Amino acid sequence: MSETVKAILDRKGREVVTLAPQASIGEAATTLNEHRIGAIVVTGADGGIAGIFTERDLVRAVAKSGAACLSQPLSSIMTAAVQRCSEETRVNELMELMTAGRFRHLPVEHGGKLGGIVSIGDVVKSRISEVEQEAAAIKAYIAS
Repeated sequence: MSETVKAILDRKGREVVTLAPQASIGEAATTLNEHRIGAIVVTGADGGIAGIFTERDLVRAVAKSGAACLSQPLSSIMTAAVQRCSEETRVNELMELMTAGRFRHLPVEHGGKLGGIVSIGDVVKSRISEVEQEAAAIKAYIAS
């Protein structure tokens, strides 16, 4: 049985780097670099998830408009129809969602608000841990 998003967040923390929709793409690029992250969740005044802005979005914007895009608001390029998960989502479901959608970051929604974010790296760490635990259990069973 795979672990839940809640277990991942309990281990890694629930802090998420966010910006408002009116923040500039240039500000978002600086934020991505400063925090050494690949995605920023765009939140509304109510704390709800308004969108997500990723490195891929930045590359697309620069390729399309050049440096001029850096002064545009995040709302002009962010992904507004954000796929999200809940704390009860299992790692196996996350793998399916991320693979099918071809994305590497998934915001966690809790009570209609942003409750965390999970990355493909978090999913991989979780699966490796599960496989190691299964192997240890099998070894212990064989030894007994």
